[in-house]
Amino acid sequence: MGDVFVSFFRSTLPEELVAVLEETLNAIETGDYLAVFQQEEVQFLLGNQNNDTTRDVQLKDFPTWSDYVFHRLGLILSKRSEAADTPARETAAYRQHLFFTVAIAALYAFLQSNVTGPPLPFKSADVLLPKDVASNELARSKLRADLVTSLSADGVAAYKLTPNIELLCLAETIFISPPVQKHIEASTWAKLRVNFVHQRLLSEIAPCLQDAIYDGLAILESQIASLSKEKGIQDLHVHYLLERAAIHTHHGLDKKAKADLDQVALERKFEFTLTGLMGKRTKFQEKDTSQLLVLARSAGGGTNGNSMATASGPENLGLNDDTLLDSISFTPQMVGTEVKSESSLPASLASLDPENQPLLDPLDSIILLSVASSITNTNPADGLTREETIPYATRVLEGGSSNWQVYTQALLVRSRIEGYRSRTMERGLLQLQALVDQVIAETSGTGATDNSVTKEQATSFLPRAKAGESAPVGERLRYVFLLCSPSRWELEAELAARWVSVGGLRSALEIYERLEMWAEAALCWAATDKEDKARKVVRRQLFHATGGNDDTADLDEEKWEGSELDPPPAEAPRLYCILGDIDKDLSMYEKAWEVSGKRYARAQRSLGQRFFVEKNYEKAAEAYALSLKVNALNHPTWFALGCARLELQSFKDAAEAFSRCVSLDDQDAEAWSNLAAALLHLPPKATTTAGDEHSEARVTSHPRSDALKAFKRAAALKHDNYRIWSNVLAVAASTDPPSYNDIISAQRRICELRGPTDGEKCIDAEILDLVVRHMVQSTESFDVTKPGLPRMTNELIEKKVKPLITFSPHLWTILSTFYTHTNRPSSALECHEKAWRAVTSQPNWESRGEKEWDVVVTQTVDLVDAYETLGPRERTEGLAAQSGELVAKDWKFKARSAVRSVMGKGKDGWEDSAGWERLKERLEDLKGSG
Repeated sequence: MGDVFVSFFRSTLPEELVAVLEETLNAIETGDYLAVFQQEEVQFLLGNQNNDTTRDVQLKDFPTWSDYVFHRLGLILSKRSEAADTPARETAAYRQHLFFTVAIAALYAFLQSNVTGPPLPFKSADVLLPKDVASNELARSKLRADLVTSLSADGVAAYKLTPNIELLCLAETIFISPPVQKHIEASTWAKLRVNFVHQRLLSEIAPCLQDAIYDGLAILESQIASLSKEKGIQDLHVHYLLERAAIHTHHGLDKKAKADLDQVALERKFEFTLTGLMGKRTKFQEKDTSQLLVLARSAGGGTNGNSMATASGPENLGLNDDTLLDSISFTPQMVGTEVKSESSLPASLASLDPENQPLLDPLDSIILLSVASSITNTNPADGLTREETIPYATRVLEGGSSNWQVYTQALLVRSRIEGYRSRTMERGLLQLQALVDQVIAETSGTGATDNSVTKEQATSFLPRAKAGESAPVGERLRYVFLLCSPSRWELEAELAARWVSVGGLRSALEIYERLEMWAEAALCWAATDKEDKARKVVRRQLFHATGGNDDTADLDEEKWEGSELDPPPAEAPRLYCILGDIDKDLSMYEKAWEVSGKRYARAQRSLGQRFFVEKNYEKAAEAYALSLKVNALNHPTWFALGCARLELQSFKDAAEAFSRCVSLDDQDAEAWSNLAAALLHLPPKATTTAGDEHSEARVTSHPRSDALKAFKRAAALKHDNYRIWSNVLAVAASTDPPSYNDIISAQRRICELRGPTDGEKCIDAEILDLVVRHMVQSTESFDVTKPGLPRMTNELIEKKVKPLITFSPHLWTILSTFYTHTNRPSSALECHEKAWRAVTSQPNWESRGEKEWDVVVTQTVDLVDAYETLGPRERTEGLAAQSGELVAKDWKFKARSAVRSVMGKGKDGWEDSAGWERLKERLEDLKGSG
């Protein structure tokens, strides 16, 4: 059985069409695409034969071969006069569906020749193109070059040496035909697939294609949901979700991909978990340590056994390292010692032998590989991320796979991860080289020999697979859309990038030059501080030789400073931007924008970045806005635009930009924080009652409350960022009324983060005082043992604030107020004493200014008042609670001692001051009472 899409297409056909198309559909499933293309109706479409309808349609009258085929298709499908007894093979519906199957065959053949292999048994040019073009190498190359150019989108060029490009263009031409789209339900999925393949031919994401792809996904979702229930096609919805997850991952939407993968696992009842197991990773390791692994079992899947015997795929290279083992040696019966306890594992997983897990269903293997790819996509250079990712690929490889393409993808995923570790870097590089060799060998057969991409073949690292070791077309293509397998040139470019990372500049450049990836070659030179060579590589693609004669130019000396090429190459916008990066020349970005027809968003992004660095925020904002008109889904550009608008104090526009940011990625803490900062500067929204001219405006919402929500979201995402928590604290205190719960949460977290280094300085005394005064004023007494604000405040003070106070009289005073109103007189009096000592312990306070003297006087009077109020009360805390013992039975003596101590030190400087009189008066009161 082949791709589930064919089953989906069959399910949408009336019975009479299924009968007449059966042979064609079988040919597609078996990979006999030549039989599909050689049908008489297809020859009429391609122009190899003519009838009265198509005789006057000539290729020379159209700008591209795709336009020529599209016009012929429209004429053929426009014939609709049919009698009631017209045979099925002569109806318009048959023609529509027949050509639809031709497009499917063309798309599959394109992928076979560029991604999966085996080699096509025919030359696509000989089969599809007019004979006079196919037999003329110059005409054939010109036609193909025009087709590649026609695939440029939003200023982003398709890979110029794409083999057999006419296959993809034929598929795309048929899928966009209005009669096909209108009458064939499966055309939505088919068009979505060809758009995604088209997207992957481009060097960057093209926004217009991304929009078309996601529009198609939205339409297809409802179709799939209804048909999967109605027709009962096995795993139809699962295939759709996995394909959508691959699309999400390619576009960098990893959270959406993860959501789809979670749903697929649930639908398939596929159990898997990342867990820990004690074991050894190195040959000389004596003590077991925790090792990450993935335990997985397909629903109803087998028992432990030597599943590798049924594995299908290319050779899995060994590490051959003098230290690392090829695979982890696990300690028996120790599953779940680290990440998950054994009791938390499902019984079906806890019983697995980690070193001999059962073979997985290919779809379940794809789930694991997709999870790994989405994690890696987020941050491939992060060590922890790699450690979490590699067990997913290892599980697929060590458990084996019954599908060639799935196993091949598992090797690729592991190779990508291993390229970042010194001990596994060699195996990762060699494995990638082996995969490149395999793909080149498997796609460079008969159907590719007339393509310029193979003018100089890469040196083969491994011999081509023998017939018995390979796999049929159906097996290779069955899951290719779910795996998002890379093309041959993508793999080679990835190999070149890997060579750059290990210092193999020459090897990388040989690959880039053979593939004619001049932009990558230039970036390779620039990355090694050889900007002059990078400049020459780029300018040669954009300009004529300085003297005007390109053919006789000395490639070593020529600087390519002649006139611009006319017309410019398809990849000119990107090349101009690279030149702008090298020379720091803003005019190059403007030129890139111009030659792209104002569609190449990267040009304006680069301009915006340069203007922002130069602090020309107005021009930066303009450039970013122009970029977003083309690519409205670019999250970093919305963020940069918001920052520029903040600098311009255009707070409403900044809030809009950051709102778009968080709608695209709700995990961006910085965007949430900046959104809050912008909202703080907006005026409240107000409304008036309709029809009443005398009514006053009524505030309906306050941006400060929205800002608090945004700051809280940022703090939840960056839980360890004390600056964000400080913003939460300040804004929560400034709302009307203050958000006391948020104040307490923020102050608690700030104490946890900054307390060890900043001590009491991390406590906002004014805001803490606000909370305590609120509780004191709102009720005469409150119970700190019951849930609510009093208990939260008590826990904050006891566990976080009090242990940090070393000096602050203000903080001790706040605590004394809190303890007084929670019926803890002993603690309250202790805080008053500490506040007084903090003030009077400052050196030479008596010889400073009157301001300092008044502070000491006030604190002393406050202490005396506290002794007088709290000293005679009964103790309510500790062992003496309820015993009748007083808080301070000698409170009068202590109060008089405190006053005399201060008066004694201040007599020489302040005897006649107002503060002196206050102390004297208070001392007389104490004498009178005693």
